[in-house]
Amino acid sequence: MTDILNILVGTMTGNAQLVAQEIELRLEDSGTKINIIDMDKLEPDVFQNDGDYLICTSTYGQGDVPDNARDFFNALKDQKPNLAHTRYGVIALGDRTYAETYCHGGKKFDELLSELGARRVGEVFFHDASEGTLPEEEGGEWAESWFADLTSEEASSERTKAA
Repeated sequence: MTDILNILVGTMTGNAQLVAQEIELRLEDSGTKINIIDMDKLEPDVFQNDGDYLICTSTYGQGDVPDNARDFFNALKDQKPNLAHTRYGVIALGDRTYAETYCHGGKKFDELLSELGARRVGEVFFHDASEGTLPEEEGGEWAESWFADLTSEEASSERTKAA
């Protein structure tokens, strides 16, 4: 079972933080320690921590990562750490009325982590603010399913090692 889930939050208005908190509530009985970590002043070495990772980020401006995630994102690009040992998921928040940059904050993190060797589990979750649904409700539901896939994959991997 996944012992630790690190939720890395990139946000401008707090919506991604609300999603992370909802996920923490939904998974509190899973036996997994949930760490919610704002991307402010975060360094690439965060990926040396134990556990799996969930990127929860909004999109800002012209398809950019949020201000509090910019330095972290750029440090990952510049330092290019080997993340081959890292499993992750992505929740991307956006607004489809900005069609050309819809959810690009999350898409950019997904592309970068993949380039650095990390392995995404499941599909990226895209939340469209223009639909009028609450990102924390939809993101929380998606995260429960994603977490089940994550733990199922881990159990399968453990069985393969034991065989």
